[in-house]
Amino acid sequence: MSNTIKLKKALEQKLSNPEREITYMREEETLRVQDTQTGKGVSLSLGGLSAKWDKEKDQLLEELVYYVEEGLKAARLSADEESLSRIFPVIRSASFPAETPEGEKLFYQEHTAETRIYYALDLGKTYKLLTNHKMRELNLEESQVVDAARFNVKRLSTDYKQDQVAGNTFFFLNHNDGYDASRILNISFLEDMKKRISGEMAVAVPHQDVLILADIQNKQGYDILAQMAMQFFMNGRVPVTALPFIYENKELEPVFILAKNKPVEDETNE
Repeated sequence: MSNTIKLKKALEQKLSNPEREITYMREEETLRVQDTQTGKGVSLSLGGLSAKWDKEKDQLLEELVYYVEEGLKAARLSADEESLSRIFPVIRSASFPAETPEGEKLFYQEHTAETRIYYALDLGKTYKLLTNHKMRELNLEESQVVDAARFNVKRLSTDYKQDQVAGNTFFFLNHNDGYDASRILNISFLEDMKKRISGEMAVAVPHQDVLILADIQNKQGYDILAQMAMQFFMNGRVPVTALPFIYENKELEPVFILAKNKPVEDETNE
């Protein structure tokens, strides 16, 4: 048995792992170790190393194993960093399922009595809610996911349209990117809006694709906001809650409004 084959077998034994695929190309005398999760790997040209096998077997083996392990680790970290840049929070109702239809537990946190924060991996035109299993696959800790989502939601555009009704001003965020309601978690943005508002600040996330902020100046303003929130809630593709919130001291307090006025049509268009 040639030294190259002996080295190949020794490396295969040391580097064997269920999450790795090891391939030997005989003509090139090259051994490739690939991480099945990231699709990245490390290649070793064994032909030029066979002469060292007789003299320094253990040392050579140790050095090569270390080289491969570190290379795969670096590739895994790069994949994790890429994944973290694509993680966003997603607001859902408190009654939203806690697991997938296949029985996998979704990763989420409580937000208000009406809402929960789920976490999603953005895939471009769509996103996939993260399960505990998927997070293990991506080698991500819960704290990493939460921190990444908090950071990434701040990168989203906060452009809005506004309208005035009966002396009250309403601001609408409707980017249709799947994260409009998620912008309620951008406390910096809410605090900036708070400075511009002279009355009481109210917020609503009736469905996934809209965030409503209101500068409430009179009692009619509450009625109008309640009507808006209910209409958006009934027409939304992914309803969240028809209940508005008062925003004060960086906290959201649900407010129950008994609307007495007729619905206002002009402000219910997204």
